[in-house]
Amino acid sequence: MSINLSNTKLGIIGGGQLGKMLNLAAHNWHLDTYVIDPNPYCSCSTSSIQLTEGDFMDYQTVYNFGRDKDFLTIEIEKINVNALKALEKEGVKVFPEPRVIELIQDKGLQKEFYKEKQLASSKFILLNGKESVLENIKNGAIHIPFVQKSRKGGYDGKGVHVVNDIQDLEGLMDCPCVIEDLVDIEKELAVIVARNHKGETNAFPVVEMEFNSKANLVEFLSCPSDISKEIESKAINIATSCINAYNMTGILAVELFLTKSGEILINEVAPRPHNSGHHTIEACITSQYEQHLRAILGLSLGSTLLKSPAVMINILGEANYTGIAKYEGLDECLSVEGFKLHLYGKKDTKPFRKMGHATILDRDIEKAKEKARFVQKKLKVIA
Repeated sequence: MSINLSNTKLGIIGGGQLGKMLNLAAHNWHLDTYVIDPNPYCSCSTSSIQLTEGDFMDYQTVYNFGRDKDFLTIEIEKINVNALKALEKEGVKVFPEPRVIELIQDKGLQKEFYKEKQLASSKFILLNGKESVLENIKNGAIHIPFVQKSRKGGYDGKGVHVVNDIQDLEGLMDCPCVIEDLVDIEKELAVIVARNHKGETNAFPVVEMEFNSKANLVEFLSCPSDISKEIESKAINIATSCINAYNMTGILAVELFLTKSGEILINEVAPRPHNSGHHTIEACITSQYEQHLRAILGLSLGSTLLKSPAVMINILGEANYTGIAKYEGLDECLSVEGFKLHLYGKKDTKPFRKMGHATILDRDIEKAKEKARFVQKKLKVIA
């Protein structure tokens, strides 16, 4: 197979930090990238050949953007899938496939898909809104504690409400939702797995995640994870089965629960580069971004071998600050051996906004964790 990378036009829908890092990987191959985003000052604004300002939920805007591209991919799922379907019919190579994006956009359809494909996930029911949730509690179909997730539009902890007691019912969302049993979690894990057009797959090592309890998003990630070889093998097999079940091209981030009884359950997935794979830029032979390019361009998948133990921390806006971002403690962190900084180009900070991430490398994972805790304590985004 031959491909003229320098004459290939890759369109990326979404101009956030994931798009920026995908752009940077594409530049290593002199691959021209074109981005569409509603924000002219988005993270991708300085790293793509051309930025189109536009709403990626608008059919005509997305269709017009994609017509002259050889390949289209995404860094966000909340997009107009019908436009992608039309472009796919006209010969544009759209990966992940629009049918996959459409299914994953809806957490209810995701849960039904896992049930149909016999992929282990927590028990659930689908309901229409707050009143139906309360009614099902009353008739005994739902038991506290449980988790409510909006079927569409949720991301980075938004669209998720945990009900631990009766008082938490006041915060119920009034929208079509998934109600899941509150899983007795031992650890939260993730596996990023890639699949190319030939159906070849390759998974990255399992990562272990810690979540910010206030923002409900990942703030500390370590690899290798502190699990047995048996659990690691089972997690990778589940992720591989999942991407094969979707029959998709690209990379799939599979978030998993390891229960206290030793079960591994699929939480949810993302058909694109993902927060749980940022560390691969420095820590693995092939980054998740290069791997995604390999998969969607129809090339051989790269090695996912871990070069160094690593910890990734999200750099979040401090709780009480909104305005032009300032980075406190940066110089102290830069003196830490193995510290690698990635800032996303967001000029304004606000509480819990993802402003960047840092990866800390060390031959000893415990030392990497110790350094990462220091960075987490020292590096603050204020205004």
